Amino acid sequence: RLAESGLVAEESVEKEGGPEKHVYAITPAGEAELRAWFNSGVLDAHLHDEFYVKLMVGLALDEVDARRILQVQRTALYRELHRITAQRQTIDPKTALAQILLLDKTVMHLEADLRWIEMVEARLDEVQRQPRPQPEPKQRGRPPKKE
Repeated sequence: RLAESGLVAEESVEKEGGPEKHVYAITPAGEAELRAWFNSGVLDAHLHDEFYVKLMVGLALDEVDARRILQVQRTALYRELHRITAQRQTIDPKTALAQILLLDKTVMHLEADLRWIEMVEARLDEVQRQPRPQPEPKQRGRPPKKE
C-alpha cells in the first residue's frame, strides 16, 4: 500500500539462494508524510469503546445483569494488570527502558478503567432509572416527488 500511495519505491530485488527479497526506499512524498505524522498528535479511539457498548446494550435489556457485566470486566482488568505488572518486573531497565515505558502506560490505562468501573457502579441505579434513548422514527414509503 505504501508503494501504491507513492510513499516508498522498490529499489532492488535480491535473490541469494532463497526467495526474492524486495528492497524499498522512502520517496520524497513518503518523507513529507512521515514528517507530518511526527508533527501531529495521536488520539486513541476512546469514544469507540467495546466495553462501553456492551454495558449500554446490557442496560437496555431487562434480562441482563449490568452489575455482573461490570464484575466480569473488573476481573478481566485485574488479571491483565497482574500479568503486565509481572511482565514488567522481569525486564531490565538498563537494556529495555522503552518496553518498560509502554508497560507503564498500559498499567495506567488499566488503572483508569478500574476507576471508571467504580464510578459507574456508584451511579448505576441512577443510570438505570433514566429513560432509555429511543431511535427517531424513519419515514416509510417513497420520498415525495420533486417538482
